[in-house]
Amino acid sequence: MSTINSVGGNSPIQRPTAPTAATTSAAPASTTSTARPADKLDLSGTNHLLQSLKTNNIRADKVASVKAQIANGTYEDDHKLNGALDGLLDDLLK
Repeated sequence: MSTINSVGGNSPIQRPTAPTAATTSAAPASTTSTARPADKLDLSGTNHLLQSLKTNNIRADKVASVKAQIANGTYEDDHKLNGALDGLLDDLLK
């Protein structure tokens, strides 16, 4: 069989061997390590959301009203669902 790109067709397959101490270089870590910069997380786009959550401006009267409507089964109606969907679509199209 002819060779293609220095690969012979009659060469036997050899098993891989684990590297021995003679084939690995044991250089001290202090001389080869380089300082990596610290990881950084930037939340500039969500800063206004985090600030509004920190203020904890919850209107307890509104929350109680909505909870009561949900318990009575009167909270969801077509007008509210259509308004929520319209707002969602407006946000997605920006």
